[in-house]
Amino acid sequence: MRGLPDVRVDKDRLRRRAAAKRSKLRPLDLRDAAVALRAVLLSVAEVHRSAVVAVYVGVGTEPGTGPLLESLACRGVRVLLPVLRRDADVDWGVYEGPDSLASAPLGLLEPVGRRLGVDAVATADAVLVPGLAADRTGMRLGRGGGSYDRVLSRIARDAFSCIVLHDGELLDDVLPNEPHDRRVDAAATPSGLVRFPL
Repeated sequence: MRGLPDVRVDKDRLRRRAAAKRSKLRPLDLRDAAVALRAVLLSVAEVHRSAVVAVYVGVGTEPGTGPLLESLACRGVRVLLPVLRRDADVDWGVYEGPDSLASAPLGLLEPVGRRLGVDAVATADAVLVPGLAADRTGMRLGRGGGSYDRVLSRIARDAFSCIVLHDGELLDDVLPNEPHDRRVDAAATPSGLVRFPL
């Protein structure tokens, strides 16, 4: 069995590889992917029937969520957006349109309104999380801060959890993982949704 230092080295190597691949995406590719992801996610029953959805604001080469945010808001869904705290934990605010977002550290965009607390994610029916890759067991590879592992540990037992990825980021090889890493129920890519075994 590999030790934790080896697992962390493997994860860092995979993160660098994923970031290098994403750096080659063109703005047009990113825009088209965001539109396709909106269609995929709105067709998912758990998202379609949700009254509250927690999602992130895609920045840079992350899978885009702008079209999805607008569609959810137009349907009257309460959309929770993350606010990264100094301790790398995640607080939450409500999305109130693109003008309600402000620049934040690490190049992020965050809601400017009232903070709801780290446990607000427990009110979400669906939780859509970022990541760099996932394997077919539902293990996700994040950026290394553990923020979304904490988020996933707080969601409601019956909430739907899904990582949002670009095509080609759902891997057949099992990702290296540590005891704190949390699995998700599914992965959404511009090509469709893949549900993971329970």
